[in-house]
Amino acid sequence: MRAVLQRVRSARVTVGGRVTGEIGPGVLVFVGFGGGDEPGMAGGPVWNRFVDKLLGLRLFPDAGGPINASLADHGGGILVVSQFTLYADVRKGRRPSFSTAAPPEAARSLYDAFTADLRRRWPDVAEGEFGADMDVALVNWGPVTIWLDSDEL
Repeated sequence: MRAVLQRVRSARVTVGGRVTGEIGPGVLVFVGFGGGDEPGMAGGPVWNRFVDKLLGLRLFPDAGGPINASLADHGGGILVVSQFTLYADVRKGRRPSFSTAAPPEAARSLYDAFTADLRRRWPDVAEGEFGADMDVALVNWGPVTIWLDSDEL
């Protein structure tokens, strides 16, 4: 499981001109799942470390500095966007390979579990539309962009 977190002043996802998710200040989370990620991992130790890390990272300013407060300390929303391209392999040629990404059915199950878990833990969660061609608009704050990989936690 991989994610790119971006601290944002605002973010919005539209599909075909329809807004599917929108937040004010908070974190935009692009999340993808690899071929080794199984639907049964939801709620397990690696999963919980990943979600705890996402919610607990100090990405926001406070009196102690520009990157000193967590989402819990600062408040704000979470906008989740499915992103299988986080598993792109560009080592050969010019066309990325996505053979290490989870198959769509497994990825959908993991994505749904991920957003459901975040909603249980955080009051303001919005999302894109899994598998759709989405337009993501954001105002990156900082910028602050962080990479999370479950294999590295």
